[in-house]
Amino acid sequence: MDNNKQIKIYKHYDVVMAAFVTILLCTNLIGASKVTTVLGYEFGAGTLFFPISYLFGDILTEVYGYANSRKVIWIGFIAMIFASVMSLVIINMPSASSWTDQKAFETVFGTTWRITVGSLFAFWVGEFMNSFVLAKLKIKTSGKKLWLRFILSTVVGQGIDTLIFYPVAFYGIWQTPLLLTVMTHDYFLKIVWEIIAIPLTYLIINFLKRSEQEDYYDYNTNFNPFSNK
Repeated sequence: MDNNKQIKIYKHYDVVMAAFVTILLCTNLIGASKVTTVLGYEFGAGTLFFPISYLFGDILTEVYGYANSRKVIWIGFIAMIFASVMSLVIINMPSASSWTDQKAFETVFGTTWRITVGSLFAFWVGEFMNSFVLAKLKIKTSGKKLWLRFILSTVVGQGIDTLIFYPVAFYGIWQTPLLLTVMTHDYFLKIVWEIIAIPLTYLIINFLKRSEQEDYYDYNTNFNPFSNK
């Protein structure tokens, strides 16, 4: 469809945005710092679910365009900041004498400033790069080769996310071999996850394009992440 400045009301945009933010908060609160081993491979447990946020980021950019995706990324970023501040405040509030689970609460919901900063910065840069690359490739390919555009945008976005998060959060805390192992396994697992999810992503995107009567091309988009246009 031709791009225009008329405000368009979408039927499913809010649902996709809510799903994106929900997945983002859950993966960061529950799986951000645990390392697991499956079939001899060590990786961050949250890696099993965090790529879903990139899937929804792809859907938002492909169907609704970079500007609408940018809005959702900022909402997710602010939600993560709020969750981090909320956790910090509640953990440091004095416990009632009858409540003896403070240590367990700190273990589950506590985090260091490095993990918080690394997670926030990595998400912000990675998601914007993912959306930017996908939007540019859509124009370059005239909307064709969707599968390839998804993979390439994920290679860039998830690569930047991984390179930022793990060194900021765990360098000097984890042994360097473990850090490099987890980073490498996480990155390739995210790429494989994206490839496996492509059929489902196609189904969701095709449904949304038909339902919304939208297939946005970012020909005249301002790609500044701080722009509100």
